[in-house]
Amino acid sequence: MNSKKVLSLALLIALAPAGEALASPSVNAITTEVTAAADLGQAAPSAPVAASADCSQGFFSRLAAAYREDAQPADPNAPAPARRGMDSPFSSPPFPSAEWQLGGVDYPIGVPNENSQYPLEKALACTKLGHWMQDNRIETYGWINPSLNISSSNHTNYPLSYATRPNRVEFDQFLFRIERLPDTVQTDHVDWGFHFDDLYGYDYHYTTMKGVTSDQLLNNPKSNSALNGKLYGNDPMIAYVDLYVPWVAQGMVITAGRYLSLPDIEAQFSPNNYLLTHSILYTVDAYTNMGVITTTKLNDQWTVQVGVHGGDDSAPWDSTSRLTFQGCVRWVSKSNNDMLYPCVESYNHSNQTYNNLQEFVLTWGHRFSPNVHMLTEAYRIYVRNQSLATDPSQSHAPTGVPGYPLGEAPNFPLGHNPAFGIVNYFNIELDPSNMMSIRNEFYNDEQGQRTGFATRYSSHTVGMTHWVSQDLEIRPELRYEHAYDFPAYDGGRKNHQTTALVDAILHY
Repeated sequence: MNSKKVLSLALLIALAPAGEALASPSVNAITTEVTAAADLGQAAPSAPVAASADCSQGFFSRLAAAYREDAQPADPNAPAPARRGMDSPFSSPPFPSAEWQLGGVDYPIGVPNENSQYPLEKALACTKLGHWMQDNRIETYGWINPSLNISSSNHTNYPLSYATRPNRVEFDQFLFRIERLPDTVQTDHVDWGFHFDDLYGYDYHYTTMKGVTSDQLLNNPKSNSALNGKLYGNDPMIAYVDLYVPWVAQGMVITAGRYLSLPDIEAQFSPNNYLLTHSILYTVDAYTNMGVITTTKLNDQWTVQVGVHGGDDSAPWDSTSRLTFQGCVRWVSKSNNDMLYPCVESYNHSNQTYNNLQEFVLTWGHRFSPNVHMLTEAYRIYVRNQSLATDPSQSHAPTGVPGYPLGEAPNFPLGHNPAFGIVNYFNIELDPSNMMSIRNEFYNDEQGQRTGFATRYSSHTVGMTHWVSQDLEIRPELRYEHAYDFPAYDGGRKNHQTTALVDAILHY
């Protein structure tokens, strides 16, 4: 009941700014007044202070004013910030990012800070704290993300993620971020940055790292729930520092701390995704690493990444952690129409512990035009000797294997326990406020180690993102998926599943 109240409040908050903006004549009236004065040859009045920057008003009045201002069309003639490298290949919005994929850093080296100034920062701007943050290039913002799904399953939507509980509203994410981005456009001095994200909501089930607030997930069994663990939880999921050294090649960023796993078209954060749900491929691979990674720009075409971490989704101080190598290379064609990103996401010689993956990934991006592009990701992952797992959170046997009743499959065989997957995103900009994405996927969990079911899967998804304003996104989606060798859906009861979903992302 409490979760429904929180969701209702979030939806009201999400819809109120857009309604206020449409009802408010203030910005349009100012524009009309200035235009009319110019037409009559009169001196235009001096530009008024934006209501969000008027500290004679209270904080919440300034916050509401910021939402109203953001609901107005952006200035198409606003100058683009300087950058060191090729132009952005896409537009964002409507796409979630304007850059080709590169993990481990907020932006590729040479790309300026492309964050919008969201309402919280605008409302703080005229205060002493706001001035101090601006002087030190410190940003703080986040989002609220509720969703609704209607499913042909009744017990669980898994391996669909993150909307695992069927036929309900869900409070997916409340995220708070504070960060300082190093300036990698300049080349005359060393710069530094940091990034901290705290996530609360249902999605913590998928992001939690063992050894970092993981008791709420691993030590709270829920036999009648779609997933184990507390219903809603908290995960301080990103925490790292950056050091930018401009004199190594064309710039190097050294990142130390907990960061997102390097490959993957998708990400844990709702605004960073083309679609509401995630591919099966993404659902069962690595989420975050804790370690040190270097990102070095050799030139506009080539970027190299090398690092070490404590094993996928395990903190270095946890007994399940294993020292693990990581390395990627990104190539972008001179035309900016193609991108290749091969990655060794994680490699070591240790047996499986909590999620000690060996993962090899290749991502290819192709731009047909500035309005149409596709991204394709393929990987091979495996663990060594799953049946020797010593951690109590690990299963020694899959849930479902062809030829055995549900829950009576034999232990995992010794060996690599491999899985293979490929996913394609075809993305279309309909107009500056709307995009469509079509995702098709094939996944083969040969022994059931990743999903719990030894079967082949396919999933097919179509969805849209509509930007009501730069602060509010609405994303409807329709998805169909099929398991070929074992009824892996609805907790082992069905071979297929159809799901309709919609969510809202309110930035603050």
